[in-house]
Amino acid sequence: MAQTILKVEGMTCGHCKASVEGALQELSGVKQAEVDLATGTVVVNYEEDKVTIKAMEEAVEEQGYDIA
Repeated sequence: MAQTILKVEGMTCGHCKASVEGALQELSGVKQAEVDLATGTVVVNYEEDKVTIKAMEEAVEEQGYDIA
C-alpha cells in the first residue's frame, strides 16, 4: 500500500470535499481518500500496481479542480 498527497486548488466546501473524495474512491486501487480543506490537500492510500498518480490527478481535474 502506498500513500500520496495531492495539492488541489479550488476546494472550498463540503461539496468540494465529497466530489474529490468520491471521484478518487471510484478508481480501482484507491483504498482511501481524505480531503483537508484547510490545507487544500488530499491524502490518498492506494495500490501502486492498480492505479497511477496521473489517473488520480485526472479524476480530480474531471471534477473541475486543478492540481497544483
